[in-house]
Amino acid sequence: MARIVLLNKPYGYLSQFTPEGRWQGLKGLLSVPGVYVAGRLDADSEGLLLLTDDGALQARIADPKHKLPKTYWVQVEGEPSEAALAQLRRGVRYADFTTLPCEVRRIPAPENLWPRDPPVRFRQAIPTSWLEIVLREGKNRQLRRMTAHVGFPTLRLIRYAVGAVTLDGLAPGQWREFGGGYADLAGREVRR
Repeated sequence: MARIVLLNKPYGYLSQFTPEGRWQGLKGLLSVPGVYVAGRLDADSEGLLLLTDDGALQARIADPKHKLPKTYWVQVEGEPSEAALAQLRRGVRYADFTTLPCEVRRIPAPENLWPRDPPVRFRQAIPTSWLEIVLREGKNRQLRRMTAHVGFPTLRLIRYAVGAVTLDGLAPGQWREFGGGYADLAGREVRR
């Protein structure tokens, strides 16, 4: 059976083992030989990252045609209107692509959320809101572009789940082995 590792990637780390410029690599966090990232998160995003030693599984997890949903917690500047949320749900049109429809809902600030280092900027006169967004695709900086497009820039982005697997119980920088295979990743609904 393929080895699958779940990692809570902290802010400031690339989805690769080697550092680059001001960003750190995963090598200092993960001491599991022979695993590679399946999908990616930008250095300024946090949360669940999957790694595996199986190249075919790696491609399947990362490939949007398999429609493995990815759930994100997104802190945005301001308080999105229902019209802005509806636009996100329908998909956002850009010159180079149109996003697929997605699930979007307002959520309270996630409980037991770790502080980010460096902290998210705070503006006393501008409130922030949290959204839960479920995507079935993953274009470059897609969520940040989507929320900015409807007038609510992303301040913090955390991938909470990939398929049925969540980052529950993993502090930033911590990892654990996943005991199942692809069917287990995709088979169950995400539960809180």
